[in-house]
Amino acid sequence: MTETNSLPIDSVDRAILRSLAANARRSGAALAADAGVSESTVSQRLRRLHDDGYLRGFHADIDVATLGMSVQALISIKLVKHVREDVDAFRSAAPRWPGVLAFFHTGGGDDYLLHVAARSAAELRDFMLTYLASHPAVAHTETNLVFEHVTGRGLEQLLS
Repeated sequence: MTETNSLPIDSVDRAILRSLAANARRSGAALAADAGVSESTVSQRLRRLHDDGYLRGFHADIDVATLGMSVQALISIKLVKHVREDVDAFRSAAPRWPGVLAFFHTGGGDDYLLHVAARSAAELRDFMLTYLASHPAVAHTETNLVFEHVTGRGLEQLLS
């Protein structure tokens, strides 16, 4: 949630979110049928869920391998030090770098985790050299190749 005055969600909101988590292209009529309410109610609820920060957007699930990006990696990153300006600069830049699919701020031994895609091992190496090895905030990286990536469906069960 982005606002502290957001209304709590109810079973209708959860049904709508559960349906969208399964398929974000569901029609208003299908969402209404799933939630047991009218389409106008779904429209109002979607607007409120978005305004209150529960629903951030609708996204396509694109298979990067079919686009020729056959190499994926998870890159653990440790920062040199935790100076606000350096951290903020890194957080602003990294999600926009070419090939970054996901960006996580983590606790524990590492500070960040990047999920990246590349067309080849050479392109991944170039990404590392261009964006991470030369970044002044980065002290250490560890790269793990991804052999298989399956999107989890656990959110739908949590919304039940």
